[in-house]
Amino acid sequence: MTRHDGDTERTFAALPPAHGRGFAQTWWGQAWLKALEDTALDSAQLRRGRRLARAGAVGAVSVRPGRLTAVVQDSDRTAHRADVLLEELSPGQWDRFLDMAVERAGHVAALLDREMPPHLVEDAAAEGVELLPGLGDLEPECGCGAWDHCGHTAALCYQVARLLDQDPFVLLLMRGRDEVALLNALQSRSGASAAERSGQEGVDAAEAYAAGDILPPLPPLPELPDEPGVPPSLDTETPPAPGIDPAALEFLAARTAVLAHRLLAESLRDPAERRPSGADPTVSEDAVRLAAGEPGQEVADRLADGSGRGREGLAAAVRAWRHGGTAALAVLDEEWKAQGETLARARAALESAWDADERPELRARGNRWTVVGAPVQLRLGRDGRWWPYHKERGRWLPSGGAAQDPATALTSAELAAAEGAAPSSGQ
Repeated sequence: MTRHDGDTERTFAALPPAHGRGFAQTWWGQAWLKALEDTALDSAQLRRGRRLARAGAVGAVSVRPGRLTAVVQDSDRTAHRADVLLEELSPGQWDRFLDMAVERAGHVAALLDREMPPHLVEDAAAEGVELLPGLGDLEPECGCGAWDHCGHTAALCYQVARLLDQDPFVLLLMRGRDEVALLNALQSRSGASAAERSGQEGVDAAEAYAAGDILPPLPPLPELPDEPGVPPSLDTETPPAPGIDPAALEFLAARTAVLAHRLLAESLRDPAERRPSGADPTVSEDAVRLAAGEPGQEVADRLADGSGRGREGLAAAVRAWRHGGTAALAVLDEEWKAQGETLARARAALESAWDADERPELRARGNRWTVVGAPVQLRLGRDGRWWPYHKERGRWLPSGGAAQDPATALTSAELAAAEGAAPSSGQ
């Protein structure tokens, strides 16, 4: 990088091809590209510009107030001078920006670290100073004769996004101030501000503490949204980092929003109406909960593998979850031996559920009672409720929700077995 004309122009050497990476890693670099993509009328020219920039067809980039310039070569090696214009800030806008920055030490520190945090841009906008370009702010000029953004000006903008990632002062120079001049102005204002503060009297600590009880009351709680929020899409031009699955992240974010909405709704209930919260789900239970949210096939396959259940096992677990959450899942997974008082109560319930001449022949194994000669089964939960099951393709599957009466549960199992599939049930 070289400087020219009293530090008002900087020239950056041509960057190598951008194989296997996006053009903007920082949020301000991405905002720059959004301004380009929102402005250009022809998406084909944007794609062409990305290809040229990715191939290293953009030469050295000259940056000066209000203008970017570079020579861009077509695939046939024809060279075109491309310029992109951006309006400079007025002296009044620069004064407002500098005054705002020195009032917040974090802004100056961020700039010195070559960063542009969102709150710096937001605070500047509140003062009427738009640092980042918006819709229509990037004006193209190209030797190829195009009147809108062509592949050459688009390639220049994509390359500049990489420069902005490294140094946000590139953007400030385009807006009209060189780094050295800007830092000198900030230092001068910081010194003056410190001198003013040193001459001011402080507030007595006892007075400040005594005023604590006259603070205004807290604002009322916000209204509960009707539905969970929708997370932003992660489908961008930037390729994901190794090991990151954008589709899986989008699904997890959506399910988290649903859970957060439900927890918020519960916390806003009258304390007398709140339901006791259960224990946090285990990793295995949480995999089933996520699968019940109907993810895409790729995410579902990962959950099946990660849970150790496989596709069919996870499908059975999801069916159980929808019928009764963690309690139903425990009945699916656990086989335990009913004995003592628990076994006595179970037998009494089975004997009283039918008349003697109508009682089905049941074969007991652990907490499971299977009807002899029929593909239906009753499972006893540890809470004393009966869960209906039926057999499909050699696998026992949940048939419905739990019931206190074993006859009711068995009817659900028989209906599901007759239909060949369990009825759907929401949780």
